[in-house]
Amino acid sequence: MCGIVGAVSGRNIVPVLVQGLQRLEYRGYDSCGVAVHAGGLRRARTTSRVAELLAQVRDDNIEGSTGIAHTRWATHGAPAVHNAHPHFSHGPGAEAARPGRVALVHNGIIENHESLRAALQAKGYVFTSQTDTEVIAHLIDSHYDGDLFEAVKASVKQLQGAYAIAAICRDEPHRVVGARAGSPLILGVGKEGGENFLASDAMALAGVTDQIVYLEEGDVVDIQPGKYWIVDRAHKPVTRAVRTVHAHSGAAELGPYRHYMQKEIFEQPRAVADTLEGVQGIVPELFDGVGVDGAPGAAAWRVFNEIDNVLILACGTSYYSGCTAKYWLESIAKIPTQVEIASEYRYRDSVPNPKTLVVTISQSGETADTLAALKHATSLGMAHTLTICNVSTSAMVRECKLAYITRAGVEIGVASTKAFTTQLAGLFLLTLALAQSKGRLPEADEARYLKEMRHLPVALQSVLALEPQLISWAEDFARKENALFLGRGLHYPIALEGALKLKEVTYIHAEAYAAGELKHGPLALVTSEMPVVAVAPNDALLEKLKSNLQEVRARGGVLYVLADGDTHIESSEGIHVIRMPEHYGALSPLLHVVPLQLLAYHTACARGTDVDKPRNLAKSVTVE
Repeated sequence: MCGIVGAVSGRNIVPVLVQGLQRLEYRGYDSCGVAVHAGGLRRARTTSRVAELLAQVRDDNIEGSTGIAHTRWATHGAPAVHNAHPHFSHGPGAEAARPGRVALVHNGIIENHESLRAALQAKGYVFTSQTDTEVIAHLIDSHYDGDLFEAVKASVKQLQGAYAIAAICRDEPHRVVGARAGSPLILGVGKEGGENFLASDAMALAGVTDQIVYLEEGDVVDIQPGKYWIVDRAHKPVTRAVRTVHAHSGAAELGPYRHYMQKEIFEQPRAVADTLEGVQGIVPELFDGVGVDGAPGAAAWRVFNEIDNVLILACGTSYYSGCTAKYWLESIAKIPTQVEIASEYRYRDSVPNPKTLVVTISQSGETADTLAALKHATSLGMAHTLTICNVSTSAMVRECKLAYITRAGVEIGVASTKAFTTQLAGLFLLTLALAQSKGRLPEADEARYLKEMRHLPVALQSVLALEPQLISWAEDFARKENALFLGRGLHYPIALEGALKLKEVTYIHAEAYAAGELKHGPLALVTSEMPVVAVAPNDALLEKLKSNLQEVRARGGVLYVLADGDTHIESSEGIHVIRMPEHYGALSPLLHVVPLQLLAYHTACARGTDVDKPRNLAKSVTVE
């Protein structure tokens, strides 16, 4: 999985392919490669960064007008050059001595790769990698009879699982064929010279073309100079709309920051302000989906009036935003809410309710687990769907009836920061809109919440000013290998998110608990070598939390407390306190998570880890 770029052109396309990979580096990867048609097929692959790949293609003088390129995040087979994409076919018999008729790149996971591998080996195909991808290259070769498009169509019928692929053939020098099912793939229509492109993300084509066709599930696409065509899952010709999409690569400039993660943490006041821009009142049309017909707000009003509970589906950081929203939805809107890890939900028996609002949350809108869970929910008869998403053109937005598009902007760092806070902002708006639709939002409360939301950017800026104090904490944490995070009520999910951030970028083992659970087991872990971070707002659970903190101190634990100013928690031996600038009520989670992000970031810097590209992780998880 990770990034795909492909192109046909009348010029040397290698610089465009490599530049496309550079724009996809933010997704995370452990190897990369490029293959072009240059008389025969030529390729370069490396387990280093894309900059090393560029140096390699220059040294080897690899040029061509038709090619494919890929960044890989390992699923099948270790990160190694022989497992890196593109993969070549190695045909049976005489063809085995002359490998390379088909070259292929692939995102996704082929679930029946073992049986296909056995069948192809029986035919004499030679495998040189441990990947499921190489199976597809051989399979296409086995079906090839002079027409790559037909060979790909025949091959995808045999594939089980998720895939986005792009293939070129030694015998057809001006053609790239792609297909997708379960993983994203787009077609870029070139502006000059009859060029056409394939990519997994419009970002890869920024500056090359803004004319984008979003391929749908089961589509197979054939691009050639000056022309392209698409067939659907039934292999019938189909026309897909061409959209103008402005994917700005300029958002990736670091400016004065050391890392993208730091930059994105400090962009949160702007990102939240943009996400809430134009919100003058809680109105249903805020959640109208892309392309919804009828009067503004009509679709949202209808759905909100019909539902009586909410099901939230998400993964990772987005899951924790959903857990936070559960508290809001049940306390403010009085709507029963269930939050499910998307990768688990579709594989268990559940009781569907047609009056459920199914809410998906995703930064990219292409998260495979969440998309699969969404489809499972709708297959059970739950047709009311809404997404909170950062990408308006994503599969998630297209699949859901309603949508709220956050405006975090491009997030390059693998560890999500500004996407999380903008998701929380969108989910709080959803809570208020549902409360209003049910007649549970008095005008005075609406006015107060709107005022507090408008103040959020200023409040976030004040929290960012705490960075020097968090750098001091980070110096302590950098020497540790374990940490506990505690929170209660609305801030328990924030503790979970804080622990996740520390794990992701520092490689310190961190766990989060509802503070009241300490005495039910985790207290056994507490020693002077186990730092304990506590989120301590001045809310109804403060006194309970203080008791939990005393339990930690009584066992010699060292506390690091993020406390509101009026909590009367003071620094002393074994207790380090950072005062939050102000108490923020229901919206407090948006403020308390920022110091936890800064703590993780500066601890990672102190430990010397690869902050923006943590080991083993990818930004866009397009496989289950």
